[in-house]
Amino acid sequence: MSDIIHDSEHLAAETVVLPERGFTIDRGKALLAAAMLWVGWALMVYLVTHAQTGAFDEWGLHLYRTGAALEPIGSPRIHEAVRDVTSLGGIFLSTLIVIGAVTALLFLSLRREAFLFAATVFLGWMLNNVMKWLIGRPRPEIVPHLTEAGGNSFPSGHSFGSAMIYIGMALAFASLSNRHSVRYTLVGAAMIISAMIAWSRVMLGVHYPSDVVAGWMGGAAWAFTAAALLYRPVRAVADHELGEPSPQTVR
Repeated sequence: MSDIIHDSEHLAAETVVLPERGFTIDRGKALLAAAMLWVGWALMVYLVTHAQTGAFDEWGLHLYRTGAALEPIGSPRIHEAVRDVTSLGGIFLSTLIVIGAVTALLFLSLRREAFLFAATVFLGWMLNNVMKWLIGRPRPEIVPHLTEAGGNSFPSGHSFGSAMIYIGMALAFASLSNRHSVRYTLVGAAMIISAMIAWSRVMLGVHYPSDVVAGWMGGAAWAFTAAALLYRPVRAVADHELGEPSPQTVR
């Protein structure tokens, strides 16, 4: 018994060493990536507002359907998996993910990244709502909907939000490593996961393919834009609250 108590006291006395910040994003590269994505987003806006995406939208919505009733292809397990994937971009789960990520970043003493991620998400949702209001595209009625969805269709909120959240989160946690391979893996995985969430909306019939393509590109573009343009002001706020100086040379 005494040995167990001694071991417990020893474990309680251990010090947790937090990893140091490995890097901050190259703002020039981030802006270049954002610019290319914004161009793609603007092109989709033009094509949608000029009714040039009809064939693409029809193809995408019918790709997952079969028969006269346009029922989903495959077993019920596939449909369940699609709904599970789409839930990762829903308001409830994505909000929990954001809160969890911000909390984890704060526990890791990455206040700058935590503040930046929170600002990226907050401002991004406002931006997406403005886009939806300006375009005002109704939901598709080409195939039966396999889940409930309300509001305007363009751009897809699931697509924009998941790209913004998962890529923004990857950029935040990538600061823990100074290895390019780790950072590229995190961002690449975030892009793949968010793209899967985006396309699930087409498979469920509640968005046109052009909605999700534009939404994903807009969300990804905003994640890179925010990382490039908001880092310095957010760093100043975070360091000021800690009572630390924030010179230009400090990462």
